[in-house]
Amino acid sequence: MNVVIDGLNINYTDIGEGTPVLLLHGWGSSCEVYTGFINTLKNRCRLVALDFPGCGKSDTMAEPWDLQKYCDFVLKFMAAVGLENPIMMGHSHGGRVTLYMTASGMVNPPKIVLLDAAGLIPKKTFKQKYRAKSFKAIKAVLTLPLIKNFSGSLLDKARRHYGSADYNAAPEVLRKTLVSLVNTDIRDVLPNIKCPSLLIWGENDTATPLADAKVIEALIPDAGLCVIKGTGHFSFVERPYEANAIINSFI
Repeated sequence: MNVVIDGLNINYTDIGEGTPVLLLHGWGSSCEVYTGFINTLKNRCRLVALDFPGCGKSDTMAEPWDLQKYCDFVLKFMAAVGLENPIMMGHSHGGRVTLYMTASGMVNPPKIVLLDAAGLIPKKTFKQKYRAKSFKAIKAVLTLPLIKNFSGSLLDKARRHYGSADYNAAPEVLRKTLVSLVNTDIRDVLPNIKCPSLLIWGENDTATPLADAKVIEALIPDAGLCVIKGTGHFSFVERPYEANAIINSFI
C-alpha cells in the first residue's frame, strides 16, 4: 500500500483488525522486518508498519532530517491512514522515534515496545575518538578552497575508511541525517513516559548495547526489560519464537 506524505510516496502495510499497533523499523531496514510480529498478532490487532523515507520502497527525502522531522512525519502518517492512539513499537531508530514522541507528549500511547532501541549517545572508546578526530582532520584539509575541486575521490575514500557500514551505505542526504540522529541524546526526557513500556534486547547487541537498555529501563517509571540470550541488534528476528511469546503476552 502507498500514501503520499509531504510529496513522498510512502510504502506501508495495514493488516488485521482490533487493537491498533504502529510498528517503526530501524535505520536502513523496512517494514518487512516485522513479519513475525504481524503474523502473531494479526488475529486481534490492526498492525500498521511503514517504510521510513529512504528505506524499503519509500521515496527518499530531498533534505536531511533531524529527530523532530521524523516525529512530525509519523504524526502526518498516522492522520493519513486513520490510526488513532496506537500501541507503538520501534526497533533501533524506530525505538528512538517512539521514545521521543511519547516523552514529548506528541502521542499518548497505551503501551510502547522498544526493541534494541536507539536514543542514547554511547560513550566512545579511545579508538573511536581517534578515528573520528582523524577523519575530521582529513576532511578539513580536503575541503580547503584551493584543493576541494580536486579531492572528491580522496574524501570518498576517507569516508569509506573511517565511516560505519550504515554511513557508507547511505546516499549523502541520509548520511547527514544519520549524523544528526546519532548525535541526539534523549535520556533527559525519558522520565516523562508514564505508560507501560516493554524493552526487548539482545544480550550481545553492539549497536545499542544492553547497558543502554538498563539506563532506559531505569529512567522510565513503568518499564520492564526482557533480555534475549545470545542475540544481537535484531534480537526479535534471531529468536522469533521467544520474542513473539513476550509480545503476545504484553499486548
